[in-house]
Amino acid sequence: MTQQNSQVPTPSSRSALRVPRLDVWTLGAILIAVVVVAPMASVLWIAFHPTENIWPHLSRTVLPRYLGNTLVLMLGVAVLTAMVGTGAAWLTTMYRFPGRNWLDYVLLFPLAIPAYVGAYALVDVLQYAGPVQTGLRGLMGYESARDYWFPQVRSRGMAIVVLSAALYPYVYLLARAAFREQSGAAYEVARALGCGPWRLFGRVGLPLARPAIATGVALALMETVADFGTVQYFGVQTLTTGIFSTWLNGNNAGGAAQIAGVVLMLIFVLLGLERISRRNARFHRVGRAARPVEPARLKGGAGWAAFALCALPVMVGFVLPVAIMGWHALRRPETWLSPGLTKAFVNTLITGGAAAVLTVGAALFLVYGLRMAHRSAARWVLPVTTLGYAAPGAVLAVGILIPLAALDHQLADAVLALTGWDPGLLLTGTAAALVLAYSVRFFGVAQGAVDAAFGRISPSLPMAARSLGRTPGGALWAVHLPLMRGSVATALLVVFVDCVKELPATLLLRPFNYNTLATRVYELASLERLEEAAPAALMVMAVGLLAVALMARANR
Repeated sequence: MTQQNSQVPTPSSRSALRVPRLDVWTLGAILIAVVVVAPMASVLWIAFHPTENIWPHLSRTVLPRYLGNTLVLMLGVAVLTAMVGTGAAWLTTMYRFPGRNWLDYVLLFPLAIPAYVGAYALVDVLQYAGPVQTGLRGLMGYESARDYWFPQVRSRGMAIVVLSAALYPYVYLLARAAFREQSGAAYEVARALGCGPWRLFGRVGLPLARPAIATGVALALMETVADFGTVQYFGVQTLTTGIFSTWLNGNNAGGAAQIAGVVLMLIFVLLGLERISRRNARFHRVGRAARPVEPARLKGGAGWAAFALCALPVMVGFVLPVAIMGWHALRRPETWLSPGLTKAFVNTLITGGAAAVLTVGAALFLVYGLRMAHRSAARWVLPVTTLGYAAPGAVLAVGILIPLAALDHQLADAVLALTGWDPGLLLTGTAAALVLAYSVRFFGVAQGAVDAAFGRISPSLPMAARSLGRTPGGALWAVHLPLMRGSVATALLVVFVDCVKELPATLLLRPFNYNTLATRVYELASLERLEEAAPAALMVMAVGLLAVALMARANR
């Protein structure tokens, strides 16, 4: 009689071998995450497996110039945004001076102005036929440009100034929050030990706010790398302009993907440096009841000097573009009735609105699905899906259009073979690719707002709904959404505003003869038809100002 050696699993081994149950929410969340990450993975795959490898040619010819100009722009923008944003945040937090309460709001307003609109306005003012040089020649009696020296308007230095004026609010917003959260007792002790204003800033304020400043600078640099309209208008060849020229002018998608891969690697380096800076420099309050900072009063000339220093970036980044575009729009009021403007406005509403609804809906599904799954899934999926916001629009366009065009051709061939009818391009021939690019690009914005809103809801409320027989979808609809409607509405607005301002992805992915407000501004301004571009530019700025006003109110 043989004895069979059977092993009965213990309870601990059964729990170790148990496979997590995948329901429709978890599977849907994973699918959404794959769609968001796929364009970046596609760029890297195409870059390493191009149809025609022109990497040796790029590395010998144009790539050093593209990379060099991009790095110089990043360095200049990093220095200027850090100085302006941190300085303005320090002055408005630590001192009282004339106009301080007003400046506390309007220092955020340049966020509403796309950098390329600021570039058009600055060139219009400073060019040879503009009011500044015309007034200079009339005042000094000069007859031509050979009689005087004036800085080159369309140059790399001017591009740095325009980008910094548009992007410093990232640093200002985070630095101001960091300064306000610091304990006033630390500054009182430093003053008692003999620290003057400069030493107080250098030894107490700046070290404590360094992680926030580094995060703000990193955000500004990501936008600098992603910019196309500004650098193209100023004639600065960067990695982003290289993607356009290699793809559209050189007709080489593989080369464009290789340059896009370099941009993506640069973004990953920035993200890594930002994470390292935050990890190595963290500071905490010593108590819950820490006394807030008490601003000191600046009187006389010192107060007006502080006002002028804080007002200058607002003048360059907000007042100048609005004034120039408003002046041109008033000079030609008939341009408001242009059929092209109406069509661009409708296209913007359709694509931006569809992308906002799709993005926020997908973010709700993803976050809710991951919250019901194991927490380890949320820890690695949620950070990965925010990478789309860091990736430039031109990079996402490469990662979306090339695979989508191949899929589109296969679908058309299949329909033709089965039915004998040629449907044409179903995906890339419409605005579907554009909506997908917007959703991937700004998914991180929606996801962050939705995740924060879920975190503010007590877990006992959906648990009570489930115990009363509600399905997961029913609990989401009956409990979560009513409590989150403010955050969801904010996410919809912010994503819509970002879609309205997005230019590189729109230029590459839009169907033929399909304009949005952003592309209409770009096309007309590039042709020096600024009076016709002004109404569309004002519309874009007005939409952006709505989001900035909402942000300022929430910050307050």
